[in-house]
Amino acid sequence: MSARAADAGPLRRGIAVERWTIGWMLVEAALSLGAGAAAGSVALLAFGADSVIELISAGVLLRRLRLEQAGGGGVRLETSERRASAIVGALLFLLALWVAGSALRDLLLHARPARSPLGLALAAASTAIMPWIVAVKRRVAPSIGSAALRANAACGMVCAYTAGTLLIGMALRTWLGWWWADPLAALGIVYFVVREGREAVEAARGRADGCGCDD
Repeated sequence: MSARAADAGPLRRGIAVERWTIGWMLVEAALSLGAGAAAGSVALLAFGADSVIELISAGVLLRRLRLEQAGGGGVRLETSERRASAIVGALLFLLALWVAGSALRDLLLHARPARSPLGLALAAASTAIMPWIVAVKRRVAPSIGSAALRANAACGMVCAYTAGTLLIGMALRTWLGWWWADPLAALGIVYFVVREGREAVEAARGRADGCGCDD
């Protein structure tokens, strides 16, 4: 059996898990943006916007894996990925600025977002689902020798931490009525968004550990 044939199975699994990631990011983005707009929640809106940017990154990685499956790649692919990472990094830094400004405004004005059972359920689901997706990627990446998928898996944990931060904020707002928990959670999300942005910039510069934003 050729090396390429031996890698075909794991590579198919890598493509499959990235498709699962894209599917979940679509659900996550649509529901969190909708719920965030309805409740006036900065944290939910930040989470949804981050999911949209993560969706872009996941699409870039899926394209890379499919080209590897077809035996393609090369310099043009690397250049395209670095350009995409630079765009993703810029979007993440802009998102961090918007979220920080909105969260501080809500804290100063004592803005009180409405309770969002949908947002709370979504945060709980994402906190459970993302570690599972990360575990699958970590198993597949070494078998196909994909540094991109391995780095993507590491960044996936950042997404899980972001979801966990959102979950804590939503739970405190829903069950204890702490209005300030929402903007405070948003400020916590800013930390992870900035971290994602820095890693995307590193990827754009060609550093092996840069992981874009599907974290």
